[in-house]
Amino acid sequence: MKMIPTWLPFMLELSLSLPCVFATEILNTRAKQDYLMTHNRIKRGWMWNQFLVLEEQELKEPLYIGQLRSDIDIHDGTFKYLLSGEGANTVFTIDEKTGAIYLLKKLDREEKPSYKLRAQVINGFTGVPIETESEFIIKIQDINDNEPKFIKEPYMTTIPEMSPEGTFVMQVTATDKDDPSYGNSARLIYSILHGQPHFSIEPKSGIIRVSSPMDREAKDQYFVTIQAKDIVGNDGGLSTTTTVTITLSDVNDNPPKFQQKIYDMSIIETALVGEIVGTIIADDRDIGKNAEMIYVIEEKGDFSMFEIITDDITQEGIITLRKVIDYETKRRYNIRVRAINKYIDERFIKKELSQDYTTIRINVEDVDEPPVFSQHEYYMEVLENASVGSYVDSVTAKDPDITQNSIRYGILKKYSRFFDIDAHNGSITVIKPLDRETTKWHNITIAATETKTQVSKIPVYIHVIDVNDHPPEFSRKYDIYVCEGSKPGQPIQTVSAVDKDDPAFGHYFSYFSFPEATNDANFTVRDNRDNTATILTGRKGFNYEDNPLFYLTVIISDNGTPSLSSTNTLTISVCDCGVNGNTESCKAQGFLSSLGLNGGALIAISIGAFLLLVLSILILVKQRKKALLEKGEDFKQNFVKYDDEGGGEEDTESFDIIGLRNRAVMREPKFNRKIKRDIPSLYRMSLRLGPDVDIFREFLVEKLEETNTDVNALPLDTLHIYAFEGTGSMSGSLSSIDSICSDTEPCYKMQEISG
Repeated sequence: MKMIPTWLPFMLELSLSLPCVFATEILNTRAKQDYLMTHNRIKRGWMWNQFLVLEEQELKEPLYIGQLRSDIDIHDGTFKYLLSGEGANTVFTIDEKTGAIYLLKKLDREEKPSYKLRAQVINGFTGVPIETESEFIIKIQDINDNEPKFIKEPYMTTIPEMSPEGTFVMQVTATDKDDPSYGNSARLIYSILHGQPHFSIEPKSGIIRVSSPMDREAKDQYFVTIQAKDIVGNDGGLSTTTTVTITLSDVNDNPPKFQQKIYDMSIIETALVGEIVGTIIADDRDIGKNAEMIYVIEEKGDFSMFEIITDDITQEGIITLRKVIDYETKRRYNIRVRAINKYIDERFIKKELSQDYTTIRINVEDVDEPPVFSQHEYYMEVLENASVGSYVDSVTAKDPDITQNSIRYGILKKYSRFFDIDAHNGSITVIKPLDRETTKWHNITIAATETKTQVSKIPVYIHVIDVNDHPPEFSRKYDIYVCEGSKPGQPIQTVSAVDKDDPAFGHYFSYFSFPEATNDANFTVRDNRDNTATILTGRKGFNYEDNPLFYLTVIISDNGTPSLSSTNTLTISVCDCGVNGNTESCKAQGFLSSLGLNGGALIAISIGAFLLLVLSILILVKQRKKALLEKGEDFKQNFVKYDDEGGGEEDTESFDIIGLRNRAVMREPKFNRKIKRDIPSLYRMSLRLGPDVDIFREFLVEKLEETNTDVNALPLDTLHIYAFEGTGSMSGSLSSIDSICSDTEPCYKMQEISG
């Protein structure tokens, strides 16, 4: 207890001085480091070895893999090492004091082959960086932990059969995920486990080749097992296998072979040409087009009587009849048939070995045959002007059997309209007149009868030969117009002709006019030498009023033997074609001319129709008014139009109401001295001279003026009717309307009707 007071001040002083000592030491160390950095050391930096770590290591505790240190670290505890980047503090950790790096978990190089990290050293007391941050890599070292894998599976290929040794089949490829740059873990060797001796493989490339020829007909498919092993095939290596399917394609290495060396067939004697006798077939072990063949009849024996056709689908040889056979003539035929490969490949089989032969014996069977005509069909000719009873031609048939029965001929009833046949000799004759223009061909059927059951029929085609019995004529009716202002030699129409005949060398028509018509010189005909003719004007100065129509006679001749001709008349109408000389406007005038009417006549007819209509209306109105008056009814009214609001009843004094109540008012006519007395009559119109329209219009205007200025005129609702009958009428008036006439003036009929 006595010593406590002695040590207590010392310990207290020591405790107070320790921080200063440590601080001084730190400052001295820092100063020393700064001095070394600025004065003594020029080159400084990190110092470490390359870091490698083996993959797939099982860890029970962190695994030391290396150390980081700075070249200025004096191991006094002031340096602090820091680690950042990929896998820092999760995969890798660092001892902050020593810089030792440890692995925390198992690694897989195939997932990540390396890690990029950053290291930094700082002062452990102040946190001030001592070294700049630097990046380094930890590389994962590979081990053989992955087996090879084949790519592009499954492997299938096709090669021709009989391929020679060394023929390329295909190449297989495998890959290994191990590091190819380190050791032999990724170096592979290929080998065949199953498939020898027909195939071999190159160990390094994986190319499969043929090692011995193969026959498709023996086996058409092979399954080859290939192995890929790493570590160059050494013990301890990993391996995998794959199967390659190799199919053999066919080549033409087999000839056809007949199933039989002799075939027996039969056919009846009545068989037609082209009828099938029988079929044969040869076998070929090849397939596809290599099995295709053709059959040929050898030019020996009776080869010309038959022919053979190859069926491309069934590869059968179909034998058909080429010529007519007869039991009475020959009863057996022998032919030799050869089967040949269609596509020959002399690499595998020689041409002379790619064929086979067989013999066919064909027996003819006897039958009771119907008559046989000398031809399969008959073509005959007869002139269309042949007289009734004329001979056309004959048909002939005979009995092919040995009995040689007699033959009778006949035409089927529906074909016997124009022709008949002799029942004994088969001669055909005409029984009715013929006309080629009506029927050019007559098709008849003739029957030859041996017995009641043995009948043969044959078609007979009879051609009616044309004779020149129809003259030519115009192809249509022509409406021809000539303009009043036409010039001489101007074409106005091109005409053509037709002929019902049919000459062997075609039609050729000639056109000309009568000499006297040519001398007339109004129109001329020019033959165009192409079966047409052109109508030309022969002069100028045509005038409708002088002569509206012209007639031109044209003679048309054909080139038949004998030549026929016809006389035809063309009607040419004169027309006012206008300034442009267009004849299209003449069509309407042509229609009127065809009716015998001109423009003036049309106007006269229109006026007459109008007057008849007015007359009919007047008669109807008069009859209705008479009926109403008889019943004591007064329908007359006074219609007054007011333009202002004043006046009242006084405005009705504008008209005399008494005048409206009279049954009929007849006003004495007042003749105007100014009216002209030379208005044309309907009789003059009928002469196509036409009325004087201006005079008639003047007459109507004057009557209107007279009515408007007459103070004694009837009310405004009175109907005024004026009928113009013309002058010099011998028949008098046909109406009941009173006429106002004089000996020197035209007659006018007037009736006034009120209300």
